[in-house]
Amino acid sequence: MSAAPSVGVVIPTRGDRPGQLREAAEAVLTQRYAGPLEVVVVADGGPALAREAARSLDGLPLRVLPNTRTPGLPGARNTGIDACATELIAFCDDDDVWRPGKLAAQAEALERAGGEFASCAIEVEHGGRRVARLAGSDTVTAADLTRSRMMMVHSSTFLFRRGALRPDESAPAGQNEDWDLALRAAKRRPLVHIDRPLVLVRWARSHYAARWADRIAGLEWMLARHPELAVDPCGAARVYGQLAFSHAALGQRRAALRWAARTVTTRPLEPRGAIAAAVAAGLIPASAVLSALQRRGHGI
Repeated sequence: MSAAPSVGVVIPTRGDRPGQLREAAEAVLTQRYAGPLEVVVVADGGPALAREAARSLDGLPLRVLPNTRTPGLPGARNTGIDACATELIAFCDDDDVWRPGKLAAQAEALERAGGEFASCAIEVEHGGRRVARLAGSDTVTAADLTRSRMMMVHSSTFLFRRGALRPDESAPAGQNEDWDLALRAAKRRPLVHIDRPLVLVRWARSHYAARWADRIAGLEWMLARHPELAVDPCGAARVYGQLAFSHAALGQRRAALRWAARTVTTRPLEPRGAIAAAVAAGLIPASAVLSALQRRGHGI
């Protein structure tokens, strides 16, 4: 690169993990990056929460702002984007940690490819265990993200050109807004992907993992926004299986079995259908399934 582009990093927070928030911010601020770097922490909860977050970040060269848009993660991220006047925007969740060199490697790859949106592989931490999640490719297409959610294309890996795209604040409870954003970006141009785990993603205290009603609403929202998700049998069966499991976790047996049957009909080898049916039948708790998967760096 002849000149490294300026980067604005948006870190949304709900203020309930100040130690991890500070660690996330420090990992961003200590990146060896040649261009201008601006870090904005957005507190999703009003001015009082913003003041509390600022106290936990005392001494760090960043700004802390309250979310002034729709309450929730997409609104907080858009508040941060609005506050930055940089060429590129990056996201980092308040419980994740960027590895050294993450930002420079992505910005260079993005400029070299002439791309709009970049991601990278991740290392998932859960229960004291860490598992690398790789894509096996240096690009991610819309077809890839339709066939699979591709969890390594995680919001804390996102780096994209400011003005090209924004999170959609209509996402129910913020569910799947990151998948939607990445899929919309990939429809414009394949994502530039660095297949090295440059971000540590912590799942132990995720705000989204077991909010089953919200997950159902988020999946239905994705199916309505991206009809192609129902076309690819592999991708469709995965979504139907997630819907079946979420209904089963809520004790909604009939809905769970209906979606499980649709899963198996769409793709007989998709395991989520059988797993959801087992949960619906009371053979295994949903929490036990989720815990076992997360220890291996996977979600349902």
